[in-house]
Amino acid sequence: MTTLFIADLHLDDSRPEITELFERYLASPEVRQADALYILGDLVEAWVGDDDDAALPGRIASALRAVRDAGVPVYFMPGNRDFLLGEDYAARAGIERLDDITVHDLYGQPTLLMHGDLLCTDDTAYQAMRQQLRSPQWQAQVLALPLPMRRAMAAKAREDSRQHTGNTQEAIMDVNQTTVEATMRQAGVQRLIHGHTHRPAVHDFDLDGQPATRIVLGDWYEQGSVLKLDTDSAQLEGLPLV
Repeated sequence: MTTLFIADLHLDDSRPEITELFERYLASPEVRQADALYILGDLVEAWVGDDDDAALPGRIASALRAVRDAGVPVYFMPGNRDFLLGEDYAARAGIERLDDITVHDLYGQPTLLMHGDLLCTDDTAYQAMRQQLRSPQWQAQVLALPLPMRRAMAAKAREDSRQHTGNTQEAIMDVNQTTVEATMRQAGVQRLIHGHTHRPAVHDFDLDGQPATRIVLGDWYEQGSVLKLDTDSAQLEGLPLV
């Protein structure tokens, strides 16, 4: 059996082919026969609240609910684009929300699961903004706003993010290895799986004299990307659009 991990799909009406790929993949035998499916953040390009009545959230919920109804647990960890996704939508979609920095035992090995943005500590401007956005007070104020206003705020946030990415050195936006090691050490694990950086790879390194592994999930812009994990291996694979 296999456990599947995806992240950084950034589903959006502007890229319908990726939404269709996501729906096809969730309907595939590979997913329907898996031990579990994990989504480690940024499922959508922007989440404005569980009350969003647009078509896309409904399509996503239906696809995820079908996986859960097939007997496959679906775990969701919010990312920096969908941290406002709450328990109401989770119940509708049949998914279980996970806190960032969660440890699950996967085939006998404790594994740290994260979205990944907390590891990018060199990007101090982003970390300061993240702290504000994750404040319960800020989130309550935003969710109390009318839906059209929240949609306008989300559009501006996407533009601000594009500008920040364009004006910041790539190395600064990547993870900090010292932070990675400290986080894994505190969690008591030798394996970490995360997304966010859009740099899929398997990194092997030494942690306190023991072999350790950091697996980075790929994004879903030009194609799909999935990590297939079982008792013997961890394989990152692309999912073509056709």
